[in-house]
Amino acid sequence: MTNHQIAVIVLAGGQSSRMGRDKALLEIEGKSLLQRALEVAASVTTQVYVLTAWPDRYRSTLTEQSQFLLEYNPGSGPLIALTQGLTEIPADWILLLACDLPLLNTQILQNWATQLTAVPPSTLAVVPYQNSRWEPLCGFYHQQSLPSLQSFIDRGGRSFQVWLNQIQAIRLPIGEPEAIMLSNCNTLEEFEQLKGKMSNG
Repeated sequence: MTNHQIAVIVLAGGQSSRMGRDKALLEIEGKSLLQRALEVAASVTTQVYVLTAWPDRYRSTLTEQSQFLLEYNPGSGPLIALTQGLTEIPADWILLLACDLPLLNTQILQNWATQLTAVPPSTLAVVPYQNSRWEPLCGFYHQQSLPSLQSFIDRGGRSFQVWLNQIQAIRLPIGEPEAIMLSNCNTLEEFEQLKGKMSNG
C-alpha cells in the first residue's frame, strides 16, 4: 500500500483529567509523548495530522511531516474526532492514534499497514482486539466507514466498542509485543511504570 493512501491522526484533545496535567506534553528521555507518536506516525506515512483545539500549545512539538487539524468540537470524544478526520482528509485509510501510547512500535504499525492491501473491499475498519475489547485508538478506518459512523453518532452513539461490533471490522490479533505497545497511561503512576518499562527494555 502506498503511503498516500494512509493518513495518521494523532489525537491531542483529551482533557487528561485523571493525569492532572497535559498527557501529550509528558516527556520520556527528553521527548514528549506527542512528539514520539508523531515520529512513529511519520514512519507509516507522510500524511500526519495532530487533531487538537489548542495548536499553540503543541506548536513546538510539530515535526516536519505533521500538520494541525483544528478540532471543531473539542471535548466531544474520539468518535467525533474520527468523523472530522474522515470528512476532511483525502486518504483511503486513517490510522487513529492516541497520544498517550508511549511504547508505540514502528515495526508493528508498518506491518499492520501493509496488511490493509489484503483486506476485503467491504472492510470498514481494521483494529487491534484483546480481552473481548477493541483497541480503537490504534486502529485503521476506511474512508467508506464515514456514512455508518455519521449515522451511528446521529442516533446518539458514542461508543467505539458498540460501533465496531456493528460494522465490517477485522480484528488484528494481539500477541505480547502488541499488548505492550498498546499500554497507555491515564495517571502519573501508570506513566512512571511505563517509563520504567522503557528504560528496562
